[in-house]
Amino acid sequence: MPENARRIWLCRRDDIADGVARGFDPFDRGQDALFVLSHGGQVYGYRNACPHVDGAPMAWRRDGYLNSSGTRIVCYAHGAQFLPESGRCVQGPCLGQYLQPVPLEVDGGGELYAWLTNRE
Repeated sequence: MPENARRIWLCRRDDIADGVARGFDPFDRGQDALFVLSHGGQVYGYRNACPHVDGAPMAWRRDGYLNSSGTRIVCYAHGAQFLPESGRCVQGPCLGQYLQPVPLEVDGGGELYAWLTNRE
């Protein structure tokens, strides 16, 4: 885990169905700092920031991080598309760059946590 990171509860793992993404604002800043998606039975977490313009939020509406088929992460500001399992851009202005991953943990009771620093 990142140095100085703390474990922050997000939701139950079952609350995020396969092919769905959900944003989280764990520090109550008024904008989602990260999003979590379920793809192929796995969960992946990423900072809500496009690498093309660091800090640019990805979603066009609440929890709108995926394309209509749920197969790619999309930055609606730039049209960039990213692979869910790696965060690698495969189409758009940041081709070959990566979303910044957020470490996740699912405990034995099915609770989903992110390991975050206050700067996330």
